[in-house]
Amino acid sequence: MGEKSEKPFRNPAYYTNRELSWLQFDNRILGEARDKSIPLFERLKFLSITASNLDEFFMVRVASLKDMVHAGYEKKDIAGMTPQQQLKALNTETHELVNMQYSTYNRSLLPQLSANGLHIITQHEKLTKKQEEYLNRYFEDEVYPVLTPMAVDSSRPFPLIRNKSLNIGALVRKKGEEKAEIEFATVQVPSVLPRIIQLPQEIGEKGATATVILLEEVIEHNIDQLFLNYDVICAHPFRIMRNADLSIDEDEAADLLKEIEKQLKKRQWGEAIRLEVEDGIDKRLLKIIKNELKLSEEDIYYIPGPLDLTFLMKMYGMDGFDALKVPKYTPQPVKELPADADIFEEIKKHDILLHHPYQTFEPVVDFVRKAARDPQVLAIKQTLYRVSGNSPIIKALAQAAENGKQVSVLVELKARFDEENNIVWAKMLEKAGCHVIYGLVGLKTHSKITLVVRREEDGIRRYVHLGTGNYNDATAKLYTDTGLLTCQEAIGEDATAVFNMLSGYSEPKSWNKLALAPLWLKDKFLYLIGREAENAKAGEKAHIVAKMNSLCDRDIIEALYKASAAGVKIELIVRGICCLKVGIPGVSENITVRSIVGNFLEHARIYYFENAGSPEVYMSSADWMPRNLERRVEILFPVEQEDLKEKAIHILRVQLADTLKAHVMQADGSYEKIDKRGKKLICAQDTFCEEAIREAEEAKAKDDPAKDRVFIPEKSQIIQEDE
Repeated sequence: MGEKSEKPFRNPAYYTNRELSWLQFDNRILGEARDKSIPLFERLKFLSITASNLDEFFMVRVASLKDMVHAGYEKKDIAGMTPQQQLKALNTETHELVNMQYSTYNRSLLPQLSANGLHIITQHEKLTKKQEEYLNRYFEDEVYPVLTPMAVDSSRPFPLIRNKSLNIGALVRKKGEEKAEIEFATVQVPSVLPRIIQLPQEIGEKGATATVILLEEVIEHNIDQLFLNYDVICAHPFRIMRNADLSIDEDEAADLLKEIEKQLKKRQWGEAIRLEVEDGIDKRLLKIIKNELKLSEEDIYYIPGPLDLTFLMKMYGMDGFDALKVPKYTPQPVKELPADADIFEEIKKHDILLHHPYQTFEPVVDFVRKAARDPQVLAIKQTLYRVSGNSPIIKALAQAAENGKQVSVLVELKARFDEENNIVWAKMLEKAGCHVIYGLVGLKTHSKITLVVRREEDGIRRYVHLGTGNYNDATAKLYTDTGLLTCQEAIGEDATAVFNMLSGYSEPKSWNKLALAPLWLKDKFLYLIGREAENAKAGEKAHIVAKMNSLCDRDIIEALYKASAAGVKIELIVRGICCLKVGIPGVSENITVRSIVGNFLEHARIYYFENAGSPEVYMSSADWMPRNLERRVEILFPVEQEDLKEKAIHILRVQLADTLKAHVMQADGSYEKIDKRGKKLICAQDTFCEEAIREAEEAKAKDDPAKDRVFIPEKSQIIQEDE
């Protein structure tokens, strides 16, 4: 194909703007909060997630676009939009999203909560005498000592309003001086105190099981006590969002650790980019805040309810409402790794595929923990991107170093919003004697790999864990991910090469089975997609199924369009951002896109290529995004053992068969849930839970002949295989 014939696949009309696509994803989550078939408290959780997501979206993506506009950057994105045009479109969409959030909260969730025994005292609602007495005491004993009211006058400048903090702004005037100047004052709602305050129940309350009030309501109710020499004219909550995107010149930074620590402090006073205020705020008060923060009218969100709906996640955790939640799922044991098994001996017998959170993350923790204690283990090497607050893996690595093993850990200091946490871990590991690497200049190390080097009777053997998700035991209960435990010699050699590259910048001349970004992973994907296109043209079987979090790399999308035009059937399972469009005549008629939003966050990356009847399956830490393929260290690994390959394909089949939680992209770019009429009702996540429980039960049964073989679900249980 010549250059001229390729250009049509790059037509901006064939692409969706990345940021608008992300807002569609948040809208899909909001759709779960609005779905009356879902238990009430689960709907609260989904609404909270939309608010948390939107905060990060503003702090990073909107902030980045504003930076581009300030810098006069006018380059268009793949959808043909300038930063200015993107901001304008996002402004309309985000205001609509926020309006829908609060419509859902006020009109649907609040009445339902009240009907189910949980009453939330709303803004300025009249309190009973007993409630008032209780809250006055609570304010005096618990809240008042923590507050710091701040006035603004000629001697006291406008205070620093911290990013994401909830504040109450007030207009005050000196008592008895009607002609005195009106002054601005503010108090931060302290995040160290619980935002949800549960009130004692009163005798005679019918059906009520809990009554709660938000902390800002209590402070506002007692605001006059903070300004005793003033009359409070008005008081309203407000909240600001600041630019939190770190800009680090790594080439100039003598010490990356210190530079990131310095930049983290700047997050609190980055440029203000969004202001949320209570609907009905006094115009004089709003004018002062708006002018001081240098915000435009389009940056202001008038909120008809409590600011910052992330408090609903805390509400979800309240006791006494289990009937309004989905029963908690317990990750199941892995059949190939019984409790009394030697993990190294089991891996030596065969590769083991893990599927979290349906199967427990404990084998991954055990892998590191046992390696730390095993006298035969000589070295442990691991990459860490995000870990939990009390990580057992970190403890095991520290113990391994104390036990005299060679421990090398790459801690990615640039993991967004986990930088502070990772700095703490890095320092702790260094103190324990680990060799800590802080990533590569200009690249984030996002790959998930652990290498254990062990001396055995027949020589040195390398054991490797490769995963699609972080080494985080907490999120492993909430995110769906896959991992592979293996001691294949070829993969062990590649794993050693990965760590040598990370620690010493020495890249091997050739790789066996792993493909790395930013070296040649993108080329590998383009080759695999192109091979399917060539097979289709030759009349061979051609089929791509790809599951990922985001798809926005133009080169990949262009390759998919070419493959589709050549007749390749392409089924994409993309959780979030998808810049590809379906149903374009002659371009994407053979492509379908679905997004699954369920109780667990879909996070695994699995790639299937038909390869003319000899299917290849890969898993990866990488999405099909420019940042993953060009600016990060990522790993793609093959799943070659036939039974494990079939399990991976089964995961894809079940997700493609989902009729309950799947949203399918339409030709106009919108997403719709599947019409369930006449269809078998299948929820992929529930199916995986049931299968994991059944497999664990079968393994327990002593006389079950299935005990000594790998469990492979029957294809016919879920979906007919493509002919």
